[in-house]
Amino acid sequence: MKKRKKHINSDRRKYLRLKSVFPVEFRIMSDKDEPWQQGFTSDISKGGICLKVNNVDDKWFSQLQEKGVDISLQINIPMSAAATRAVAKIVWVKKVKVGALNQCLMGLEFSKIDSGNINGIVRYGRWMVYSGKVAVIAILFLATLAGSIFLNNQKMRKENETLVEKLVDSAKEESKINKQLEILTESNNEAAVQIESYLSKVSNLEIRINEVKTQKDKDMLKQLDSLKKELAIAEEKKETLELKLAGSKQRKELIDKVLFSIKEEKKDLRKAMIDKMYNWLVVHQNPRTGLIISYEGDRRLRDWAFIYDQALASQAYILFGDYDHAEKAFNFFLRQSHKQGQFSGFANAYYASTSNVAEHAVHCGPNIWLGISLLHYQRATLDATYLPLAKKIADWLIRIQEQDPSGGLRGGPSVNWFATEHNLDGYAFFNMLFEITNEAKYKIARDKILSWLITHAYDRKEIPINRGKGDSTVATDTYAWSIAAIGPKKLKRIKMDPDEIMAFAEDNCGVFVEYERPNGEKVDVEGFDFAKYRNMPRGGVISSEWTAQMVLSFKIMQEYHLNQNNFDKSVYYSKKYTHFLNELEKLLISSSSPTGQGEGCLPYATEDNVDTGHGWRTPQGRTTGSVAGTTYTIFAQKGFNPLKFSKDEK
Repeated sequence: MKKRKKHINSDRRKYLRLKSVFPVEFRIMSDKDEPWQQGFTSDISKGGICLKVNNVDDKWFSQLQEKGVDISLQINIPMSAAATRAVAKIVWVKKVKVGALNQCLMGLEFSKIDSGNINGIVRYGRWMVYSGKVAVIAILFLATLAGSIFLNNQKMRKENETLVEKLVDSAKEESKINKQLEILTESNNEAAVQIESYLSKVSNLEIRINEVKTQKDKDMLKQLDSLKKELAIAEEKKETLELKLAGSKQRKELIDKVLFSIKEEKKDLRKAMIDKMYNWLVVHQNPRTGLIISYEGDRRLRDWAFIYDQALASQAYILFGDYDHAEKAFNFFLRQSHKQGQFSGFANAYYASTSNVAEHAVHCGPNIWLGISLLHYQRATLDATYLPLAKKIADWLIRIQEQDPSGGLRGGPSVNWFATEHNLDGYAFFNMLFEITNEAKYKIARDKILSWLITHAYDRKEIPINRGKGDSTVATDTYAWSIAAIGPKKLKRIKMDPDEIMAFAEDNCGVFVEYERPNGEKVDVEGFDFAKYRNMPRGGVISSEWTAQMVLSFKIMQEYHLNQNNFDKSVYYSKKYTHFLNELEKLLISSSSPTGQGEGCLPYATEDNVDTGHGWRTPQGRTTGSVAGTTYTIFAQKGFNPLKFSKDEK
């Protein structure tokens, strides 16, 4: 018995076996009439296998114990098309008790098997050995990778949030120092006026004293002492004021240096933030449809993509030379136009994820802005792929325009109201299209709109610009867009004073508000409301988009007056531009979504869910990011006018 055990162990050591389990059918070759028995591999190598069989009776086991018995095998390798046939000799055999089972283990040595089949069996066996380990390693790798990505995302979010806070803090500090300089400058000016007054008084007293000295009259000479005392007091006050002014000027120089340092630091912060804001626009574009969600944070509008916002974001892509993302958005509208047959205008909004219509109303303004973006693409790339679509929009607008005897554009094909805003857009669009195509019909359409604006928008002295035909409501964007679309020079030619337009907007729509940031911090901000805020029961609300439009208009006015050699006015508008751009930066918030990664964006307004005064309410959510507000802020920071091809007026 001991000898048998030794023999078995030596045979077991003869082969290096791989642990694996798959079914094997077998039978003793001498008993061909016997049915195939079912077994399972325990170990396997190129030389043979260890076979495990359950429920073995004693009679059958005794046959297997005879050394050299030939066994016929059908090895069923999982995922193999056919069983592998082989012949093997029994090298050793052993019976074991496993619970209630009589289990038999057999060591078999192949005597006949195809080499290709045995290699396949071993490869599968090795795979079985290592697959578990590989799976564990893969799971660990994926878990490590997921953890690394999570930590990296958290780090990136923190860095982005820190950048936003740095720029906001820098904007607050600049605003604070500018206020100090304003008070200091006003104080210095007052001191200078007082010094000038005392200089005049001293001079007059000196003349009076000299006159008295020439008099021989005793009564006159008695006044001399009094005059000298008065002169001494005047000179002392003058000297005190001069010392105070000198000290004040020194403080101003120091503050100027601090302000210069802050502005220099802000250059890098602002550049980094513009890139982050741009990236925020990129990551919110649906890669399948090409549409950009308009509002991040408002659950009611979470998948809405308004045409106007698609147009603005696409212009930002073009501004950054990112034509691929612009093309993705434009291709959506190209596909939609092919579906429509005869063009009838695009719906105001679509769902970004499905391309289905979200708002079925069709208005001229959003379609015009899309057309403007298509023209900016053509101008920047010299690629005319989307020019036919722009012309299709323009020809549709002309059909609507022809229905109005005064040449204006209604709000849409199915409405009767006329908006100054849409006609300013239309003027800019036709002007740009004529510049590209030189087709007379677009020039005619442009000039008709200008005539309509003169008759219906610019017809009242007390209110420079009506919101629409027969509508004297003040809408801030019509003031900013008059400067951007028509331009100061042409406004002058049609008897509209661009300086008065800007002054009216600032006096009637400019507001100071206490803005509560998402972290609860309260910040004083100056900007522009949607309307004449004094008429609104809600009080003042700052629109980030419309404030950015005004900032851009200040920039246009600065350049206009510089070209006119009106240097004082150019400096005045330059200060306005710098001031309101800085105020706008106080509104920056960090994106709250996983997609946004804490990158900078702007809310639609300083208050959520309030009446704008123009028929819609601001979005819900204090952390809701706005494509329009963010994109127009990029335009303002870069001095880019979306309503013209260049700074040169046509």
